[in-house]
Amino acid sequence: MQHLFLFGGSPPFTPELGKVFAETARQATKKVAILFLEREGWEEYMSKYTSVLKEHGLQDFFYMPLHVHVSTSELEQLDACSGIVIGGGDTVRYRNYIVDTPIGERIRQRYLSGVPVAGFSAGALISPEHCVIPPIDNREGKHLFLPGLGLIEDIIISAHFTKWQEEANLQKALRKTAVPTGYGIDDDAGCYFKNQSLVLTEGNIKVMRG
Repeated sequence: MQHLFLFGGSPPFTPELGKVFAETARQATKKVAILFLEREGWEEYMSKYTSVLKEHGLQDFFYMPLHVHVSTSELEQLDACSGIVIGGGDTVRYRNYIVDTPIGERIRQRYLSGVPVAGFSAGALISPEHCVIPPIDNREGKHLFLPGLGLIEDIIISAHFTKWQEEANLQKALRKTAVPTGYGIDDDAGCYFKNQSLVLTEGNIKVMRG
């Protein structure tokens, strides 16, 4: 059983999706990893990720700042978690630190073993087979089409859909990749995919067909 939660903006979890994620993660060790880009004040910011999960019984968190030289100890701690959250921020950097690295391989292994994975904004964009990064979200100012984590196939994700006016970019991405379905996810909105199928949404989601 695979569980994937994708959010269009920054944390916190939306109420219902946060509840489902917590219920799924509670079935094992009840420890949740939060992968993020380290910046000043990050300790205080972590409460945005954990607040809704704590309301539903999760209290044990492993905060994992992303960097080039990941340690064996960090990978072992990631292996021991029963839930994984990939944060938001610079999508290109998240992709560089996670996709095609030992961290990404661990995430895929845990995900395939039933551990729920949640991605916020950048974390959502890198999760599918195709990682599509719009011009507004990278220093090159170009539409980037890159390999993603491959947790889910046959979909394209567009984050901050309304705020970034992403409809034309999502249509372009569907044509270029020949992927059948695109999900434009607004801030404060999210999707839950169970075994590759969409089973629950919260907030404003635009579904587009290629």
